[in-house]
Amino acid sequence: MIAWERNVVIKNQEEIEIMRDAGRINAKALQAVREAIRPGVTTGELDKIAETVIRDHGAVPAFLGYPGPTPYPATINSCVNEEMVHAIPGKRELKPGDLVSIDCGTVYNGFVADSAFSAGVEEVSPQVQTLMDVTKQALEIGISKMVSGNRVGDVSAAIQKYVESFGFHVPREYTGHGVGRSMHEGPQVPNWGLPGRGMVLRPGMTIAIEPMVLVGTYRTRIQPDQWTVSSFDGSLTAHWEHSVAVTKNGPLVLTNL
Repeated sequence: MIAWERNVVIKNQEEIEIMRDAGRINAKALQAVREAIRPGVTTGELDKIAETVIRDHGAVPAFLGYPGPTPYPATINSCVNEEMVHAIPGKRELKPGDLVSIDCGTVYNGFVADSAFSAGVEEVSPQVQTLMDVTKQALEIGISKMVSGNRVGDVSAAIQKYVESFGFHVPREYTGHGVGRSMHEGPQVPNWGLPGRGMVLRPGMTIAIEPMVLVGTYRTRIQPDQWTVSSFDGSLTAHWEHSVAVTKNGPLVLTNL
């Protein structure tokens, strides 16, 4: 697991607005990547598209140079099929039927936006479509629980219950997280847990909710590049994410267009 700061930082309205600006830029980068997904394109080409959009808007990539086993060398994570998170883009060409998950982060005026989506390359199998649909809906369900007075466990448990009702799995080691001036702040928000447990959600908390869903097992393995996390059994995975603020009026998604 990647270590991060555990402190919870409450944002004021001005800071949340800056995070919305960062989120819009990040959403534009992901939209440009989504539109470029097709057979024959490389994950490295997708990476350059995202970086160009981010820099053209006066922002910088949040992932590039992020500390880890080695500094992360790219703007996006580009996971294909069994790769769940943190895959490094490069020369891999996409093929018809592939499931691609793209995660991207943007820093704008000192604040981070973090979001992800999964998409199919041309026509995909019914299983791939179901996996993508379930993962996206799990995100929406998690966001709906981001209500002041709820607890982190309410978000986690809702995601887990929905995913497992389809016979799919959520990883235990990789989680959602607070986001703000740092990529990873508190609280940690797993995709599994018990309702009524964990930290109470308060207005001004900003959290990246990110269901990661696996077909065959909750277990994962780290690949030799020391970044890419794949399903342990080689089965398919999907990943959706939004940065969300807790407000007095309910959850506010920060990473929409």
